Amino acid sequence: MKLARRAALAAIAAFPLVPAWALAASGQLRIAFLEAGSASANAHFVEAFRKGMRALGYEEGKGYVLDVRWADGRAERFPDLLSELVKLRPDVMVVASSLGAVAAHKAVTSIPVVFVGVSDPVAGGYVQSLARPGGNMTGLSRAFGEGLLGKAIELLRAIVPTALRVAVLYNPDGGVGSRVAEAEQGARSLGMTALPVSMRDLHSLDGAFATMRAQRADAVLVIADPLTLRYRDAIVKDAMANRLPAVYEFAEFARAGGLIAYSASVPALFERAAIYVDKILKGANPGELPVEQPTQFDLVINQKTARALGLTVPQPLLLRADEVIQ
Repeated sequence: MKLARRAALAAIAAFPLVPAWALAASGQLRIAFLEAGSASANAHFVEAFRKGMRALGYEEGKGYVLDVRWADGRAERFPDLLSELVKLRPDVMVVASSLGAVAAHKAVTSIPVVFVGVSDPVAGGYVQSLARPGGNMTGLSRAFGEGLLGKAIELLRAIVPTALRVAVLYNPDGGVGSRVAEAEQGARSLGMTALPVSMRDLHSLDGAFATMRAQRADAVLVIADPLTLRYRDAIVKDAMANRLPAVYEFAEFARAGGLIAYSASVPALFERAAIYVDKILKGANPGELPVEQPTQFDLVINQKTARALGLTVPQPLLLRADEVIQ
């Protein structure tokens, strides 16, 4: 079967205008896909990947099988899900989130892995460098050097110019320590004070917001990881209950009622992941494919939430937004 796949992929490389599914019919390709969130919230990420595959000539069900698993925001599920996917003997694996990439680095050694939406793959220890990852892993980062979180705080402050103290809500088990430091630096550059506040589960959320009140926070930045994304509805609800203007890293938070979201476009990252998969299927060594950083960013503003908080979003900011929720 593997030999048939290699022959088919060699044909794809030689005749790129021929649909990949037609050439791969003699040995159907298998792609494993592990998403950190839930199907109810993140199905559009998988669809973005499918879109990218279609653009490259791959038709699901004819040229390849896509085995999708969902961690449902529970990082502890990664090892079992990865083990399950490895047993299916995929040709390549797509893994979302920093924690997913860390787990894959430990559990998947012989299968090429394309990670998506990681914070710092070099600091995470699963690539040697962005230019030459080495090993069996490469993919797409959602970081963009230094300052992305600082930019998020700057956008929030444009709506709340009197804010001087910004809480930074994060999961201490989420591997986001460098991002907390980045948020602190971003706040300092704006003359603000960052107040790191942790949450490990849903039960600790009320206590986290009580800490913010005690520290007299004027606003809050929520650092995204599978845990905070899983509990986004509760986080948004508590932020509103405490009348704290908040900025988030994923559009899903703003769509759930959060004030503003700013980050790399995650659907765009998943769509581009198909390009990595295509190259690897055609014989490229993942260790020699440079890690790509984002070029598309999403700004989502929830006007309904702004009005509920008694805030006025500056018109220039509304004009810059990719999506305005009324």
